[in-house]
Amino acid sequence: MTAGPTRAVVAAAPGPPGADRRAEALHPAPPSGPRPRDTPRAAVVGGGIAGLAAACALAERGVRAVVFEREDSLGGRLRGWETVLNDGSRATMTRGFHAFFRQYYNLRALLRRADPGLKGLVPLADYPLVHRDGPRDRFSGLPSTPPWNAAALAAVSPSFPLRDLARVNVPAALQLLDVDTPGVYERLDHLGAREFLDTVRFPPTARHLAFEVFTRSFFASPDRLSAAELAVMFHLYFLGSSEGLVFDVPRSPFPLALWDPLGAHLAGAGAVLRPGTPVGSVERGRHRRFRIACGDRESPEFDGVVLATDPGGLRALVAASPGLGDAAWRERVAGLPSAPPFLVSRYWLDRPVRPHRPAFLGTAGYPSLDNVSVLERYEDQARDWARRTGGSVVELHAYALAPGCDPGAERASLWEQAATVYPELRGARAVDARHELRADCPLFPPGGHRHRVRVGTPDPLLAVAGDHVRVDLPVALMERAATSGFLAANALLSRWGLPGHTVWSVPTRGRSRALSALARAARQPGQRPEARSR
Repeated sequence: MTAGPTRAVVAAAPGPPGADRRAEALHPAPPSGPRPRDTPRAAVVGGGIAGLAAACALAERGVRAVVFEREDSLGGRLRGWETVLNDGSRATMTRGFHAFFRQYYNLRALLRRADPGLKGLVPLADYPLVHRDGPRDRFSGLPSTPPWNAAALAAVSPSFPLRDLARVNVPAALQLLDVDTPGVYERLDHLGAREFLDTVRFPPTARHLAFEVFTRSFFASPDRLSAAELAVMFHLYFLGSSEGLVFDVPRSPFPLALWDPLGAHLAGAGAVLRPGTPVGSVERGRHRRFRIACGDRESPEFDGVVLATDPGGLRALVAASPGLGDAAWRERVAGLPSAPPFLVSRYWLDRPVRPHRPAFLGTAGYPSLDNVSVLERYEDQARDWARRTGGSVVELHAYALAPGCDPGAERASLWEQAATVYPELRGARAVDARHELRADCPLFPPGGHRHRVRVGTPDPLLAVAGDHVRVDLPVALMERAATSGFLAANALLSRWGLPGHTVWSVPTRGRSRALSALARAARQPGQRPEARSR
């Protein structure tokens, strides 16, 4: 396996990349191999966040990087494509809303390569969370520093009534204050998130609004998500970071705001982008270590490869490439789980939603509706269409549907649920609509952490990147993808005697020594946390 990096907290310049002065830097390992006589060539299979991060990191060190992407555009699951509406308008369709949190240090560092001031992003100061039965929470006005942010939320939120807080299992709840990576997986990964929340006995409304809304952002119901992953998520967004819960969103469709500028930056750094080029297999080369088979096209050869595909793409590519890895690694790849299907429905409506509707609303307690976005509140293309037509552009998400579900029935149900949240939708007519039903996201089930694919592989010049990859840092979702991309590039750079790149994360342990010590004291030696808390 590739040698791992060393971790250190950096207090001197260059300083932390955000507002949190306790952010931690993970420095690359010293180069372990000799510099090659000629310039190394690296193939990056996949043009999503992970692949673009790896390609940037490689190209910036002088490696000749080639990005192979099966779709016609960059961005992976955040790509966009043009569509023509029934009224003749041209619009960019995507696979849905994404929040760019301030603690996504490595993702934001990637975007800054083409947009130093991050002018392509715009902040959303607040995003309400509402339960079907009425309780509603907001995150504006909270202090950003833990644990005062959690205390303030509990004090002002209707989801934390005092009579219910008295029932909370304090020893179990304290485990959320003692998150360390990867130790938290050893303690909690055997539990499902729902079982853990049952043990903690949080108030029911708090469970829905403070936990399950975020749990489903992993495209899984709480019983199919690891409790350790839930704890890491809570640490990343709330108790482990002082960046706060404010996030940014792209002010334009993804291609214009993010991927076109980043693609131009990559090209300027000497990388070659090959969208619309699916890779059939990775084989041993004759002149260089690897050969990339691209159907009837040429099969170029490379010194190193980064596999930066989604879980299904990785499973298929490794199955078609019998020379990659060893039997144990191939079995691990074959066993990568995928999350249930998710649905994104976008409607161009003939009338506006009410003016006080937020740009983003999280929902809980509904059969499948997870959030509602009003795109003209933040995206310029949707705003132009709404101003021109007098309508609105509304997007609905259902994050964890049943496998084999009926797409038409799910679309109709999602619309009906949204109309109970925003009743004015019942009187609106859809000028046009687009629906994306996909099932290509990773799943992090209970007990699955030790089986995850790592960045390093049995071949030191083959690395894996993506949001499904095990990264022993408190990262998630898009940030895990970006982080793994930089780490995959570092693995190759080290073998070629080239310097790697520093990556950042929120603190890797609980911020308060006293609270962490209290949490550890609540666990009896040799017992898993739920044994003490029953």
